Amino acid sequence: VLDIVRTLRGQLKAHIDLQPEFLTSLTPVKVRAGSTDIVRRMADAATSFSVGPMAAVAGTIAHIVADTLRDRSPNILVENGGDLFMHSTRERVVGLLPFPDQAMTLGLGLASDDFPCSLCSSSATIGHSLSFGRGDLVVVRSRSGALADAAATALANLLKGKKDLCSVLESAKRLKTKGIQGVFAQCGEDIGIWGEMELVEL
Repeated sequence: VLDIVRTLRGQLKAHIDLQPEFLTSLTPVKVRAGSTDIVRRMADAATSFSVGPMAAVAGTIAHIVADTLRDRSPNILVENGGDLFMHSTRERVVGLLPFPDQAMTLGLGLASDDFPCSLCSSSATIGHSLSFGRGDLVVVRSRSGALADAAATALANLLKGKKDLCSVLESAKRLKTKGIQGVFAQCGEDIGIWGEMELVEL
């Protein structure tokens, strides 16, 4: 795993040396033909959801690492700061933690035929990632780690208060054609959910 991550990080750093805005831009950037797989995935996902390419970095890395190790085990979970990618032969439950200082009470149930699956999260109150919203947690489900990660950032940017939950879910519905399967959003004690997201009490 460490070798794979080092290789991916090296590819990203080399690309950023050639195109510094790939690291800093908050909007999509075009990348040159022949760019590495990780760079292309991030750039394409950013274009799909009108965010900067680094909004897709953690989900993309989790996806590539999991796929690279797929021949070693049919059951793999790669988690990267709230962004995860899974292969599994049985059902799983992924916990939701909008308030780190409180107990985890809700999760998302996944059936054995739901895999491979990516669940990526974004928050304005947890972690160091940049968010223009004020929501506590937005989780996006997709078959693609890059798409889930970029979409989570885009939707979290829209969640500036409880009144925005409905509009965030409406936006998520419109993104279904871009590969988004479901969305969970929480602001304070209010939650919204759309798509293939089965809530489970923990």
